[in-house]
Amino acid sequence: MAAYAALVSLMNNIDNIQNHPRFSISLDKKQTESLGEKLDFLLDFIEMNHSHELLETEIASAAYAAEDVIESHIVDQIHSGSISSLDLQTVIQDMDSVKEKVVILKEEEEGLLKVHRQYSTSTTSSTPSITGGGKSTTTMVGLDEELIQLLDALTGRQSSLQIIPIVGMGGIGKITLARNAYEHGLIVNHFDIRAWATISQEYSVKEIFSELLSRQSSESADEQQLTQKLYQSLIGMRYLIILDDIWSIDAWEKMMFFFPDNNNGSRIIITTRLSNVAVQFGSSSYFSKKFLDEDQSWKLFCEKAFSQEEVCPPEFEEIGKKIAEKCQGLPLLIVVIGALLRKSCRTREYWENISNDINSILDSGEDGDQNLDILSLSYMHLPAHLKPCFLYLAIVPEDHLIHASELIRLWVAEGFIKPNKTQSLKEVAKCYVNDLIDRNLILGRWFDGRVKYSTMHDLVRDLCIKKAQKEKFICMMRFRDIPLGVKMERRIAFQEKIPKENYDHELFFHELESASLALSLIGKRGGELSLEFKLLRVSHMIGFSLEDIFKQVNLRYIFKPYDWRTTRTISYKLPSSISLLWNLQVLVFPYIDLVAPPEIWEMAQLWYVKSISIYLPEPHSSCDQQDEFIVLRSLQTLKKVVNLRLSEDVCKRIPNIKNLHMEYHPQNSLRECEGNLSYDYNLYNIGRLHKLESLKCHLYDVGADDTQQGGLLKKMTFPRSLRKLDLANCDLGPEDLRTIGSLPNLVHFKLQGKIIGNEWDPVEGEFICLKFLEIHFCHDLIYWNAESSHFPVLEKLVLLGLSKLDEIPLGIGEIPTLDIIGLDDCSESANISAMKILEEQEYLGNDSLRVDIMFWKKEDLERFKEKAKQFQCFTSNNLRFSS
Repeated sequence: MAAYAALVSLMNNIDNIQNHPRFSISLDKKQTESLGEKLDFLLDFIEMNHSHELLETEIASAAYAAEDVIESHIVDQIHSGSISSLDLQTVIQDMDSVKEKVVILKEEEEGLLKVHRQYSTSTTSSTPSITGGGKSTTTMVGLDEELIQLLDALTGRQSSLQIIPIVGMGGIGKITLARNAYEHGLIVNHFDIRAWATISQEYSVKEIFSELLSRQSSESADEQQLTQKLYQSLIGMRYLIILDDIWSIDAWEKMMFFFPDNNNGSRIIITTRLSNVAVQFGSSSYFSKKFLDEDQSWKLFCEKAFSQEEVCPPEFEEIGKKIAEKCQGLPLLIVVIGALLRKSCRTREYWENISNDINSILDSGEDGDQNLDILSLSYMHLPAHLKPCFLYLAIVPEDHLIHASELIRLWVAEGFIKPNKTQSLKEVAKCYVNDLIDRNLILGRWFDGRVKYSTMHDLVRDLCIKKAQKEKFICMMRFRDIPLGVKMERRIAFQEKIPKENYDHELFFHELESASLALSLIGKRGGELSLEFKLLRVSHMIGFSLEDIFKQVNLRYIFKPYDWRTTRTISYKLPSSISLLWNLQVLVFPYIDLVAPPEIWEMAQLWYVKSISIYLPEPHSSCDQQDEFIVLRSLQTLKKVVNLRLSEDVCKRIPNIKNLHMEYHPQNSLRECEGNLSYDYNLYNIGRLHKLESLKCHLYDVGADDTQQGGLLKKMTFPRSLRKLDLANCDLGPEDLRTIGSLPNLVHFKLQGKIIGNEWDPVEGEFICLKFLEIHFCHDLIYWNAESSHFPVLEKLVLLGLSKLDEIPLGIGEIPTLDIIGLDDCSESANISAMKILEEQEYLGNDSLRVDIMFWKKEDLERFKEKAKQFQCFTSNNLRFSS
């Protein structure tokens, strides 16, 4: 909600001002304490789940106004270069006025509660609140029989290409059925290629094909190139394509010619809400998703309302069945309401209230909005701290994925994550993501045990947008609408490409520039904006020129998407005035080479920096007593920094760095303008970064010869905290590999380049936690003398371009955790050894190991397959060939 977000943001702002290492803003101590007391009181009121729409609006307005006064003063002070005190008396008086109204309301509520207790004879029993957790799973209630039928249709004997529609209303489980089939072990092994794309009402054929190709194509590829690439990748392959959420046959007719009928059992699943669309695919039958019956609804409700170890207590069974029945067999409603009850205090009175709320919605007679209104109960009963996080998801375009890490950075930059004493803001925000997943309000995609992406069901997204706009939390803009009345909007989000023709761009952006109170402008499409937004915190859009961006000194978050209309240079020298951005946390320029000034080392709030490349000069020397003020304690991620001299001074300034991506190139004119550096980049100091978890270090011909290039890593000691290591062209010898193997927390190791000599002899006791091993283009490696004990928990082995490798040791197949061996353009003997490993493991009863063998040329693939036919495993579902 806007009130909670505004109050927490104001509290965080005051804390930032008081503890800022560089900018001195004078606040009266008594005034600050008085304001803090009032903010604590109002925040307690909001967090106690009081619901008073008008009063919450007043609280939000007062908090926003206070922030406007404070941040305007800071901006003016920075621009003028002077220091002046800030009188908060007016702000305090406004807050006091709001507090008095809250006090009166609380007294009235307490009086009503006293009367209720006096005359009420009802009793309630309570148990501790249930807090679910852990990775969410896709529930299969009511789907078992349907799933079996769908698996039969997908793997049936009919060899021609089959189109299989799944039809049903939003929230009824079409995607759940399709995804459970898509991820089923039988299907994974049956098809050579699986791909998934979402269509929606507004679609782009180019984006659909890009999604089907796993975004492997560059942004410069046009639609024709993508269609050709897709067609060629599918020729000769048995493939499964899922086209989700088709609204018209027109979308299919624009794509159908690029899915070849290979007469080998390929299948395409279509999901749609419209029966008349499904009929037009010409299939003899289609899957029509039905509502869950009473028993299925109750089973699903219990799975979501109680933890795995629990059964429904007898005293809750009657009311629970009533609630499940009122969800009318729609799985999405049952899942969301069940999760709401699981996360809430369990009392019969509370469950009765939920049941009554659903009754009032059903009795309203507004059929079109009933499902959305029932879903809104899950929002109404969210804790106050999760409401702004949920509403913020309205910025995510329909059917798009958003990186969980990007969402966390945006939440923190907006200021509405409340700190605590034991966790950083980032860690708190991570917990909020997981909590929203537990409540089934967002869907998480998991990688390596962590949530990497999140998305929302269409109905939940509709609810999110409806609530965000109603509460004036976010203004959702369409370019077809002239943005009249945006003067008071705080967050403005765009979700469309700007029209190129027949559009009044000048009028649109003239009106937009009137939004002088805007805190955030979000969207990867926009136009030319020249006006300063004095209070702007988040710029996540095209529109500002590079020069204008750095005039917005209040910015906390800068993301500059690629814009072919305005990006005319491939490199940009950041101005020294960047240090005036007093609270900048995130700086992302994914398509521009950046050259940073020395002043960047003074930006103590920086947390995340990423560019296609960024050159950092050495920091200015300073006196010892000043060092405390120029340490970048917040900086955790730095990608891709080029030719960084990792001196002791630099290491001291980034003590909390966790994710570091470094590249080293020959010196060029760009670097020469920054000073002539020798080849000694002090990489041996990497061990001083004691919190480093992920390191990527790539060398590109930086030395005059191979000896110099390998010398960059001499005497390197890696920090024991390292979990992920990616080295390229680093020329590792036996001693280096032993050093890396001894890292106690290393989970992922990727080596590209050269192992000195032609042999690798791992030692037992090394790589004890390694799960992912990738070896790329080590052309001289011939003998790899490894046993299962050398990589005891390995899950995935990927070998690329090992043209001389004699074989993969047979003992590798004995690793109990190993799931995948992947080879790409490796020697024939290495490929054959992988097949021997698979054959032996299947003979021993291990059906979980998969071997993927890829060739760059199709003729090489066909030639090898002829030789491979002699092996028993040639027909195994766990062996895949591709080119």
